[in-house]
Amino acid sequence: QVQLVESGGGLVQAGGSLRLSCVAPGSMFRSKSMGWFRQAPGKEREFVSGISWIGGTTDYSDSVKGRFTISRDNAKNTVYLQMNSLKFEDTAIYYCAAGPSIVVRNSGAYRYWGQGTQVTVLS
Repeated sequence: QVQLVESGGGLVQAGGSLRLSCVAPGSMFRSKSMGWFRQAPGKEREFVSGISWIGGTTDYSDSVKGRFTISRDNAKNTVYLQMNSLKFEDTAIYYCAAGPSIVVRNSGAYRYWGQGTQVTVLS
């Protein structure tokens, strides 16, 4: 049963931008950190970015730091991932997840997940 819904993925040329969105039910969004993860073919799921409930704390993997920006609109139960300067190696299925009250990188700490949105970057 899908509880979080991602959107915004697609096909883009290297150097381009995409903005992912994730909408969650209020019960899964309120007071929780939100995270973005990704999984490329043949690879394990990896942490991309996370944001705390109030939004004052953010975290990024080294591979996306400086290029991706996470934000959230608590009134809309929505978290965003602005992805700029996309690279071929950013190609993956991107998942959003609702986690504990603090931002963590461990996917096991996130209880609720979306079904993912495909991002394909053409080199």
